[in-house]
Amino acid sequence: EVQLVESGGGLVQAGGSLRLSCAVSGDTSDDGAIGWFRQAPGKEREGVSCISSSDGSTYYADSVKGRFTISSDNAKNTVYLQMSSLKHEDTAVYYCAKLFGLVVACSPGAGERTYWGHGTQVTVSS
Repeated sequence: EVQLVESGGGLVQAGGSLRLSCAVSGDTSDDGAIGWFRQAPGKEREGVSCISSSDGSTYYADSVKGRFTISSDNAKNTVYLQMSSLKHEDTAVYYCAKLFGLVVACSPGAGERTYWGHGTQVTVSS
């Protein structure tokens, strides 16, 4: 069992920055990956960025490359998503998730087992 708690969302103007945090407890093994996903109203949940739990390799969606940075603090069992140069289209509920198994893509269905946080709202005003 894994528990994930997101924090750091809020309202920010376009061009601003936010840092999201995901505190992970329970099974924090180096299996799989931890990812940030987002879901905007009327749209499907999409992968934003993932970090491998074994070797720290990272993935970014094209829409956020160069603007978002994922990192992890293993001592704190926390994964961060630093978001800069935010755009209105980044507005969404952001979820973090622990994906177990051979994760070959940063997508919501990529894990053999997946645990989700409850999400945090990010609103970017234009």
